[in-house]
Amino acid sequence: MELTLLDKLSGTLANAATVALGSALGLALKGRLPERMARIMVQGVGLTSLFIGFSMAQALGKARGGAVDGVVLGLLTLVLGGLLGEALRLEEGLEGLGERVKRAVRGGGSFTEGFVAASLLFCVGPMTLLGSIQNGLTGDASLLLLKATLDGMSAIALASTFGVGVGFSVLVVLLYQGGVALLAGTLAQALPDPAADPRVLLVTGVGGLMVLGVGVNLLGLTRVRVGSFLPALLLAPLVWALADRLR
Repeated sequence: MELTLLDKLSGTLANAATVALGSALGLALKGRLPERMARIMVQGVGLTSLFIGFSMAQALGKARGGAVDGVVLGLLTLVLGGLLGEALRLEEGLEGLGERVKRAVRGGGSFTEGFVAASLLFCVGPMTLLGSIQNGLTGDASLLLLKATLDGMSAIALASTFGVGVGFSVLVVLLYQGGVALLAGTLAQALPDPAADPRVLLVTGVGGLMVLGVGVNLLGLTRVRVGSFLPALLLAPLVWALADRLR
């Protein structure tokens, strides 16, 4: 039985809906909750982000490329990606774009920080990739529905603090998860076992380190320029391929 477009995108659409609903609820609560309650919600998401980040970062231990250890590959990827992001002034560019959109929609809070934090939290991780491939290949959206529940709860806390920028992460969810689901057939041929593929593991591990940065920012421990590290997600497969040639 051939899958319809709706079958392949059912999990992504449900995920986008929960993020949109969670963001709307968070915006409705913004300014109405006592500051201590809003702060404890964000701290809860921050602590959860640290747990998710640590769990994802452990994938680096299995992402060996040739003779190079996965942790070293992760470090190289993150540093090179961060340097490229700083050279491109990516963080400033995102902030400028965020300010323009915030003015256009008359939003409040920190648009860029909310958008980047939510986009990373919702789109970087094994559940996103594996769930989208599963949905696109078989129509089974169970993994993405579980992820959608978690994302919706996180969106409430994030939007109540950072504002409308969190809601715009729906666009990233639709484009990234939907794109992976629609390309699932091609990806399945290139990555017969995505859960064990070292390229996926390296992207997952590097993404985990970035999610840790999001958690650190949410907890107010320091200011990690997470936006500048975004190129590392694209560089990870290239870094692994170069290391794999050094056998």
